[in-house]
Amino acid sequence: MASLSGERWREGLPDHEMIKKLQERLHLEPQGTSRRIAKNLTFCLNGDFFIWDNVESVFYTTNLRQLNSEEAEQHKHQSLLCINPPLFEVCQVLLSPTQYHVALIGQRGATVLELPQRWGKKSEFEGGRLGINCKTIPVAERFFTSSTSVTLRQAAWYPSETEDPHLVLLTSDNTIRFYNLKEPQTPARVLPVSQSEEESSVHTRGRSYAASLGEIAVAFDFGPLVDAPRQLTSQRLKEDLLVFPLYILYENGETFLSYTSLTYTNLGKLLGPLPMYPAAEDNYGYDACAVLCLPCVPNILVIATETGMLYHCVVLEAEEEDDGGAVERWSRGSETVPSLYVFECVELELTLKLPAREEEELAESDFTCPVRLHRDPLCQHRYHCTHEAGVHSVGLTWFNKLHKFLQSDEEDKDSLQELAAEQRCIVEHILCTRPLSSSLPAPVRGFWIVSDLSLGATMICITSTYECLLLPLLSSIRPPSPPLLCSRVGMGEGSGSSPLRGLANDSFEQHIRNILARSSTNPLMLRSGDKDSSSPTPECLQLLSRATQVFREEYILKLDLAREEMQRRVKLLTGQKNKQLEDLALCREERKSLREAAERLADKYEDAKYRQEAIMNRMKQVLGSLRSQLPVLSESEKDMRKELQTINDQLRHLDNSITQVSMKKEYQTKQMVKGSSPARPTITLNAHQRKCIQGVLKEQGEHIADMMKQIKDIKNHFSF
Repeated sequence: MASLSGERWREGLPDHEMIKKLQERLHLEPQGTSRRIAKNLTFCLNGDFFIWDNVESVFYTTNLRQLNSEEAEQHKHQSLLCINPPLFEVCQVLLSPTQYHVALIGQRGATVLELPQRWGKKSEFEGGRLGINCKTIPVAERFFTSSTSVTLRQAAWYPSETEDPHLVLLTSDNTIRFYNLKEPQTPARVLPVSQSEEESSVHTRGRSYAASLGEIAVAFDFGPLVDAPRQLTSQRLKEDLLVFPLYILYENGETFLSYTSLTYTNLGKLLGPLPMYPAAEDNYGYDACAVLCLPCVPNILVIATETGMLYHCVVLEAEEEDDGGAVERWSRGSETVPSLYVFECVELELTLKLPAREEEELAESDFTCPVRLHRDPLCQHRYHCTHEAGVHSVGLTWFNKLHKFLQSDEEDKDSLQELAAEQRCIVEHILCTRPLSSSLPAPVRGFWIVSDLSLGATMICITSTYECLLLPLLSSIRPPSPPLLCSRVGMGEGSGSSPLRGLANDSFEQHIRNILARSSTNPLMLRSGDKDSSSPTPECLQLLSRATQVFREEYILKLDLAREEMQRRVKLLTGQKNKQLEDLALCREERKSLREAAERLADKYEDAKYRQEAIMNRMKQVLGSLRSQLPVLSESEKDMRKELQTINDQLRHLDNSITQVSMKKEYQTKQMVKGSSPARPTITLNAHQRKCIQGVLKEQGEHIADMMKQIKDIKNHFSF
């Protein structure tokens, strides 16, 4: 029952009052090109689910844990109102690293909303008030108002949690600006990202030429903290300076690098382009649109294009021996830069590929759309893609083997390529909102991963019609739980583990998982919001044929292969079991024979021990008789004779002492008889004298008793 109550929020959230309110106001939203792009208007914070309403410019929030309870107010929600609402349409909401601010991002500006404080029994915003006015901070409002041709391409929070919150904006004029919330109208730092120096002087015409050549920065992402390079620390800076690497992606597929720090504003310098290996003639495609740096070691850089291609690049640190001449010509200095090793290329199935004629395949391949990349808070080796046609989930199953390869001393490039060809990433087509290129666009409006394990790992997707979908995550990509500390004891000795387990690198379970791994899936398919625009019958038949083919090839066929492999494994294990049973029977017979032999040996041992003792006694008797017949006394006999002589002398001395004592006793008796005559007068003694005499007599009596006892003992000892 506890597990069922913990899953109650999955049923209550899609039918929540705030979701129904958004569905009712869907027709009031502006009809423009913004409805064709994927948005992200949701996020979660400490179990609270937030969703933005573009019509009312308000945040709706509810607590997912309270949806698990059976209280009457489980459908209650709070509204976070903006004091100064944004004048542009919000396309993305970003939670700050300190979790105190939310950035409202649009193509024509950015506004930061400050979250209210919590208090009360349930830790709700301002004690549970239904409507709360929140402070809003317009960022670069003057700049966007004066520059009407400039649009906002991407925004992100500066990843530092210890410094003041800064919002980083990439605009269409090839400039990245850092804004401090304390001074939101003046950039704290400006980083031009133009590839040519001449472009900075020529604005409009230079940007048009750069756009035609694909030299426009389209995306950026921060990497994890690293030590500042030597060429930066040598410039009178601290040697232990930590900086954030900023990867900047251009539309032509080139990637530049800049090391950023809020303490040293003059630190950043555009380096690149980063060389990509192995080299490709088309520079790994054009129309790049998104970049993502996975926070793992080594760093994995994901580059996405509008055609649905994903490039997984391993960031390799630069070595001093490398020939930096080619890089030096393109960079603004002679510094060495990291290189990108393209480990694998993956193509996303944006619209479903149907078995059709060639002309239809050509038409289908022309579909392109921007792709957004999202990190997974539960697994560093997994990320998610949202776009106009749906949602994909990508898991890098090869990262652990790559990490072991890089830690080893191997330098064979062929083995690295074999590793890339042996185990590829897993791509899961989660949601399809545009099955055909001719279908109407229906991009997602919200995407989030619930990282609270008490609620369960769940993917939340908000469709174009504000339908809330709760989808399970890829369980095969999630890293295994670390072993218990008690299980590590004795692992070095190998006690308790089968030696056959050390012969196999992968378990049979992993082998079955590899067989069942699917290269394509049947996603959850949704229609567009227009009910009248349904797909034609031939296209529906093609979709059905495609789904049937996928089920046959990716599910049924692979299940049959797994079943055959398991049957083969069962047959092999059955033969090994029979052989082990035969060996066990032989071992039992040998144990029985050994036990009988041990009993016989025990009887023989007891018999031999008894005979040995009898022989030892006879040997002692023989040696004693031989010793007694010798004419010469032994040392022990001599010592005994001396002792007897000494005892004889002592007895003679004691006899004399006894004689003297007897004589003294007779003399005292006579004296006492003479003293008892009536003629003599009586002697009167006082108490003290009487006590002294009694003490002397008592001591003498005890001394005499001891001497008598010694005499008796001596007589008994020598039998006198």
